[in-house]
Amino acid sequence: MIEVAELPEPTRWRNWAGNQRADVPVVHPGSAEEVAELLVAAAAAGRRVRPIGSGHSFSGVGRPEDLQLVCDRLAGIRAVTDAGLVTVGAGTTLHRLNLELQRRGWSLTNLGDVDRQTVAGALATGTHGTGARFGGLATQVRGLKLVLPSGEVVECDAGRRPELFAAARVGLGALGVVTAVTLQAEPAFALRAVEGPGTLTAALEGFDELMTSTDHVEFYWFPHTDATLLKCNTRVPVDGLAPLPRWRAVWDDELLANAAFAGVVAAGRRVPALVPPLARLSARALGARTWTDHSHRVFVSRRRVRFLEMEYAVPRETAPQVLAELRRVHEASDWRSAFPVEVRTAAADDIPLSTASGRDTAYIAAHVPAGSDPGCWFGALERIAGEVGGRPHWGKLHGLDAAVLRERYPRFDDVVGLRDRLDPAGVLGNAYLDRVLGPGARG
Repeated sequence: MIEVAELPEPTRWRNWAGNQRADVPVVHPGSAEEVAELLVAAAAAGRRVRPIGSGHSFSGVGRPEDLQLVCDRLAGIRAVTDAGLVTVGAGTTLHRLNLELQRRGWSLTNLGDVDRQTVAGALATGTHGTGARFGGLATQVRGLKLVLPSGEVVECDAGRRPELFAAARVGLGALGVVTAVTLQAEPAFALRAVEGPGTLTAALEGFDELMTSTDHVEFYWFPHTDATLLKCNTRVPVDGLAPLPRWRAVWDDELLANAAFAGVVAAGRRVPALVPPLARLSARALGARTWTDHSHRVFVSRRRVRFLEMEYAVPRETAPQVLAELRRVHEASDWRSAFPVEVRTAAADDIPLSTASGRDTAYIAAHVPAGSDPGCWFGALERIAGEVGGRPHWGKLHGLDAAVLRERYPRFDDVVGLRDRLDPAGVLGNAYLDRVLGPGARG
């Protein structure tokens, strides 16, 4: 039996970007039963528990207050059926899962551009990739095993406890501690990647045609310029792989996209006046390239330069006006933005707190260097996106609270009511959840 009174000494924790920190006791349960014992003991002691994966969220969604539950011992692939249903421990990283699926001849349908998150953490915050016909990671979930705040261990899917299953696919870690996930994989496929320069003007004039021109499209706009880097990925069989030569991958992805860009960011922080010319240089540095590789190797990019991020999901048809206004406001200011703005799309889904719930969606993300003040740049994106009902990514920075979010999610109160029934004492809460979902009965 885990006794809260006998917890280890506090450990210093920080997230990937370094903007969320805490000093709390840390536990590493190895089973759902150990999680259950911990939650029961914490409730009896009036403590709050936050589960954490890899700490890749920029928001305070995973920040612990009394006790941190790390899911690293709840990891590994547990089963893969002939139909492609793969059950994994909640603490399994997407990187490890992708490699294991490739070895078995399977792929996940869609991925974001980072794969170091745990499966449960990525689901809890609504992680997504791009593709106008494809949903986020949570749309691939077929079953969940989780421990409720009461200590009850439950399994849910579309037929068993469907209300809980619907909400917990993107549950912010507020409904229970997920210990295992079943995902629907598909037969392994490759992506033919075509990347090259473009312009924001052209992207806005033909936005819908561009973003639906192939399976997975995204682009990066470099503020201070009209330049974009366009990435178009087409799904193809795995028998025609033509990966980048090793030297080209190192040159593009390590030297230019990471090492050289780190120098650009550092120079811009020391001398802000250098940012506009350096942005033009960055836009020209990454030239056209085409290659074909296993899907996860194309979906995922290395991110060695640390940053803070805000991302808003807006109705897809409003994206051109949002981006046009963002450019206008940026050009009218004296802001210095070294990081490009990322633009992606996703299909509508039926998950209550998914940012794409009920509507085809475009995602617009702004970034600043880690350790800097996002200030007016993030504020501008939040205001402009808010005018069209924008929904913030749960794992990224934003300033909204439950009163505003309730207006933007038609089923918001269904999830909050479920949270209040399952966790009346707020055992799984923290300050962030109190803000975005309301404090509940505990408050």
